[in-house]
Amino acid sequence: MEGTITSTISNGIGTITFFHPQSNSMPGMQLRNLAAEIEKLGNDANVKVIVLQSEGEKTFCAGASFDELISIKDIDTGIKFFSGFALVINAMRKAPKFVIVRVQGKAVGGGVGIAASADYTFATEAASVKLSELAVGIGPFVVGPAVERKVGTAAFCELTINATEWQTAEWARQKGLYAHVYHTATEMDINIHILAEKLASSNPEAMSMLKKVMWEGTENWDTLLIERAGMSGKLVLSEFTVNAINKFKQKA
Repeated sequence: MEGTITSTISNGIGTITFFHPQSNSMPGMQLRNLAAEIEKLGNDANVKVIVLQSEGEKTFCAGASFDELISIKDIDTGIKFFSGFALVINAMRKAPKFVIVRVQGKAVGGGVGIAASADYTFATEAASVKLSELAVGIGPFVVGPAVERKVGTAAFCELTINATEWQTAEWARQKGLYAHVYHTATEMDINIHILAEKLASSNPEAMSMLKKVMWEGTENWDTLLIERAGMSGKLVLSEFTVNAINKFKQKA
């Protein structure tokens, strides 16, 4: 089952949409394609602001593809897979345009990382969050720096340790992960468009400078997140993790 990455540009607003039939989970190739599309629009002079979203209603992003996780048989393959999330986070971080993320439904694991890597995140009341990695024997190593940067150490630890429990969208807003939470996707989309239009008519140079200021202190992420991918790549080979993932797949 293949996923898709599509993008459109209209009036200075570049919109990237990802989809995967398995609850918008992310196989390695999809992650690389998404990172490449973010980088492409970031370098496009016709794009003043980027909106990142997914298709569907119930799930924004279910995180790593379990099918691909269970197929990993060696450390190099594991590192390559988890490096995909590093590529997406770093592409969002280094894009010289503000990245707005639209979270219409649940965000799990890497999905929380994508939401946290946005410069501005909109959500609906259905957009609950969970860092489930520990429950399958690994940890949110790659997305951790982005999540902790946005919500703080205490909230990051709460999400990481209580890996089987959902936190509400309102909890995520109070912790700073979401800027706004709306009753409906329609209401959210109206407000996303209002902000995106304002940014599309703002000074590109000023926004680029602001982006650099906002992300000061993360310059080491190009190497840090790859190192973290190595931690996940090692753990995913363990007997504990293989058994845990198989149990999750049986429940799905």
